[in-house]
Amino acid sequence: MVDVRSAVVVASEYFNSLQDMIGDHIEDLRLEEAELSEDKEHWFITLGFIRPVDKTSNPLADWMETRNYEREYKVFKIDARTGEVESMKIREV
Repeated sequence: MVDVRSAVVVASEYFNSLQDMIGDHIEDLRLEEAELSEDKEHWFITLGFIRPVDKTSNPLADWMETRNYEREYKVFKIDARTGEVESMKIREV
């Protein structure tokens, strides 16, 4: 069985392998949450990161203290037996 540390490494490596498709300027990648499903079949690993804000999508960005960056989260579903990433989803805050 894959332990939590291994599941986090798998999620981080998967994320980094797709970074060119996700977008440049990703900073401060951090582990936010780790959860083993009740049936112990999957790990759910949440990674958070910051990236520059598109000012056109947030008209108040110039006035907010964190006007240049926003934190985003991705949830990775990892098979607890094989360590294979089964999905990556956006976690809404």
